[in-house]
Amino acid sequence: MREAGYWADNYQRNRMSVKRAIGKIQSGQRIFIGSSAGEPQRLVKGLADASGGFSDLEIIRMFGGESTSLSRIAASSQGRNLNIRSFYLGSANSPSFKGDLRFITPINLSEVHRFIKSRLLPIQVALIQVGPPDDFGWMSLGISVDVTAVAAANADLVIAQVNRKVPRVMGRGMVHVNDIDVFVEHDETLMEIGTYPDVAAAGMIARYVSRLVEDGATIQMSLGATSSANITALLEKNDLGVHTQYVTNTIMRLMAMGVITNRRKGFNNGKIICSNAIGDQDLYDLLDQNAAVEFHPSKYVNDPRKIAKNRKMVAMNIGREIDLTGQVAADALPFNNFAGVTGILDFFRGAAMSKGGKSILMFTSTRDDDSASRIIPMLTNSAVVVPRSEVHYVVTEYGSVNLFGKSLQERAMALISIAHPKFRDWLLAEAKDLGLLGRERSPRAEMQAVYPLGLEESRKIAGKKVTFRPVKVTDERSIQEHYYGLEKNDVVARFFQERKSFAARQMEKTFIIDYHNDLTIVAVIGQPGFERILAVGEYYRNPENNMAEIAFSVVRDWQNRGLCSVVIRKLAEAAKGNGIAGLTAYTSRGNQAMINLFNTLEYQVERSIEEDMVHLQAFFNREKE
Repeated sequence: MREAGYWADNYQRNRMSVKRAIGKIQSGQRIFIGSSAGEPQRLVKGLADASGGFSDLEIIRMFGGESTSLSRIAASSQGRNLNIRSFYLGSANSPSFKGDLRFITPINLSEVHRFIKSRLLPIQVALIQVGPPDDFGWMSLGISVDVTAVAAANADLVIAQVNRKVPRVMGRGMVHVNDIDVFVEHDETLMEIGTYPDVAAAGMIARYVSRLVEDGATIQMSLGATSSANITALLEKNDLGVHTQYVTNTIMRLMAMGVITNRRKGFNNGKIICSNAIGDQDLYDLLDQNAAVEFHPSKYVNDPRKIAKNRKMVAMNIGREIDLTGQVAADALPFNNFAGVTGILDFFRGAAMSKGGKSILMFTSTRDDDSASRIIPMLTNSAVVVPRSEVHYVVTEYGSVNLFGKSLQERAMALISIAHPKFRDWLLAEAKDLGLLGRERSPRAEMQAVYPLGLEESRKIAGKKVTFRPVKVTDERSIQEHYYGLEKNDVVARFFQERKSFAARQMEKTFIIDYHNDLTIVAVIGQPGFERILAVGEYYRNPENNMAEIAFSVVRDWQNRGLCSVVIRKLAEAAKGNGIAGLTAYTSRGNQAMINLFNTLEYQVERSIEEDMVHLQAFFNREKE
């Protein structure tokens, strides 16, 4: 039972030194330590210094960086003085964490609150960090509210380090003097995160991710996802909101630049919602008394039902490895090892339930200086952090794919298409051995092609967003459906004969391409991974004359809306860039649409009659006068 009475008297009465405060701890007790950058460093050092006098202490904390290594003490004493229980959901497979593997308790962050409050995990002592009391005796937990709030509320003994450098944050990050038993006054700089390493692939990954983030979306970014490349990629967005576990320097920079306004979230409008902050002192200064940022316990921030209330919720996280079925291993990295990926499943599930929501996993395609692929045949030596059923969008520097609702065969082909080109043949062979692909699939040179993102373009046509882009390996089924959906006359116009079958083997040149000698541009509408193809334009390079022969098809309800005029300009742009001399086509004399289409080009067009066909040619070195 804590003392009643005037809070200021209680505060003065219970101030004491670190040594005396730590002396109140007894052997065999369970001790919670405030998490992440909110760790009470002076108290932790005091505990470490006195650890030789204790036996069988159990330290409860979030897995992550330590100002003083209690893990080393636990290891050296073989658990006699103290042991560690770290909440963490990562694979813990990176070299810096493998030694602490035995200390890890896998759990979703949203469930830690119930675990502690129910006394299934009784906490005898909580070591926390707070700012000085205000005129009413309220003290701020600062940048570490997450599970610290529930631990402090349910511990038998609360020892608080009072640090004047702790920012006073808004939200539900307050604790009253009368709810704290012991106060140790000690000012010190808060723990800061290291600088994110420059990754050559980050720029391309960010460009793909930015195409999946719509204006007005609410975003969550894991620590490793907040790179400078993402800042650049998101600068063109408008009215983004934030509901995230960690606020970082990147998020605050986007807010300062007007990209993040929180106006269109649909839930907690006008507010960044978070439970923790990790960055540098500039960030911590910005958060002090900032009414635009609210800190809440993880029970609230990581609740998938709360996350789902945000409009167009986009969860962006970093993975370590993914197998061809979609199973994911994820780790905290050396530069973001404060709390790893504990909340990744909470946010993925919340985003999946959000109207217009998306979950995005980001990977560099290789690791260990490009010697190994992050896309592997099957996870064997790593814990599955994200089950295949929870994985939707996957992005590498070679493209993005949507695995939601896809068969294992479709997943394997999709992931192979965004793997590093030098590993694609190997992955294809492994996929066949695992039974994920049929034996008829054979490696081909075109599998090494790199998707030309620069050819992508979106336009508003007939009130809908139409995207023009190069075809992908994953479009195989959609291309077939497009051709099967054409009317008889349109099939004849495209193939110069009646056709009733468009089997995969017959369509290979359309969806297995090298983007240089063979290129197909499609116009699509709908969600990535489930798009409807409205128009197809393709060229094939004739090596004898270095001309690209082109052909088109458009579904009937989208004809005469200018789709092909955009497609032919893109084909011309790509062909010219690939050193091709020009475009050519054969069409019937009555196909005035194709003749008019050629005339839209900025190049001179030659026409000749060959029997009942018209031969059209446009040379790139002959511009119209």
